[in-house]
Amino acid sequence: MAIEQIKMPQLGESVTEGTISKWLVSVGDKVNKYDPLAEVMTDKVNAEVPSSFTGIIKELVAEEGDTLAVGEIICTIEIEGGKAESQSAPEQKSAVAETAAVPQADQGNKARYSPAVLKISQEHGIDLTQVSGTGAGGRITRKDLLKLIESGNIPLEGTDVAITQQEQEQKTSIKEEAHRQPVSSKQAAPAVNIPVETGDIEIPVTGVRKAIAANMLRSKHEAPHAWTMIEVDATNLVEYRNSLKDEFKKKEGFNLTFFAFFVKAVAQALKEFPQINSMWAGDKIIQKKDINISIAVATDDALFVPVIKQADEKTIKGIAREISELAVKVRTGKLRSEDMQGGTFTVNNTGSFGSVQSMGIINYPQAAILQVESIVKRPVVMNNGMIAVRDMVNLCMSLDHRVLDGLICGRFLQRVKEIIENTSKSTTSIY
Repeated sequence: MAIEQIKMPQLGESVTEGTISKWLVSVGDKVNKYDPLAEVMTDKVNAEVPSSFTGIIKELVAEEGDTLAVGEIICTIEIEGGKAESQSAPEQKSAVAETAAVPQADQGNKARYSPAVLKISQEHGIDLTQVSGTGAGGRITRKDLLKLIESGNIPLEGTDVAITQQEQEQKTSIKEEAHRQPVSSKQAAPAVNIPVETGDIEIPVTGVRKAIAANMLRSKHEAPHAWTMIEVDATNLVEYRNSLKDEFKKKEGFNLTFFAFFVKAVAQALKEFPQINSMWAGDKIIQKKDINISIAVATDDALFVPVIKQADEKTIKGIAREISELAVKVRTGKLRSEDMQGGTFTVNNTGSFGSVQSMGIINYPQAAILQVESIVKRPVVMNNGMIAVRDMVNLCMSLDHRVLDGLICGRFLQRVKEIIENTSKSTTSIY
């Protein structure tokens, strides 16, 4: 018999962790290769983790509600045959030899703290350099810290002396809270004590909403947001689209939306201003080759951001088809993890619910997001001094100021404006 490990998979290009929302197996269950083991929730998508082996579930390392970094062990499986076992022995010996020769190697693994570990250590003043981890490669886990809190021997930051049990008794309320509410990196903030009165409704923050909150908080904390807006005359676009929409729906079977024209215009402008199609990577900026447009699609209680791949290579009809298909997948629960991966820039159709001006939170780790607001008729002073009723729309852009400056974003928006204002039957083909 041999014991194999199942680790937290990477369920998206920028996904660094996942939360076990539900175990689909128990210890002692027999599973086949590719059988689903658990449902995992990230800020991008909900997905099932399949088994990589056929065997018996030996241990569920993570509990439901636990958040683990990509690569951390979630469970172990006992499999038949000695091949895996024979391979594990020399690996273990090698690991022991390396630890003896280079003791700093273990410390390097420990230093890769998960968000959950960092949050608990900050709340309780724990000096992580003095904690021995039980995770892979000596990594400190959330369970290690909760055990320390329970024991009362907490190594304080800035000192080599652990808190005594007597001192820890003064922190009883903190310990009890740790037991009542397991800490997760998905918790955006400590619970607030708000009185609940008769008639009030308490709605638990769970599932996708908790993941969205964590990702939005991360984006606002890490990316210095700046904001800019431009006013666009979409009169020609409105006339062109309205002249086509009925025939298009009858012929193609899906709607030709205004949003498809805006996504196409943004994709074209990104090709001309590739700096916008970038991401912050700590010590460097990565300018992405492919133009993959993330679009926000909402359900009653959640927001998903599927991706239109290579949008610059698609026609307006092709983009309209993908928008329709992705929206159906979201609302029928058939969206796959691959549908959410690879986005390089986000376009949000806030105008669909009547918004005329808004500031979006950047879809981390992208460098910008564009809000397409509602098209409204307004009196406008034309170049000849005359006043005319025109179909106007605001385009609002939030940008990561580490990656982008106002000048390049202003030029990018001017180009999108130019494309939209020159969209007409004589200049633009939807095919």
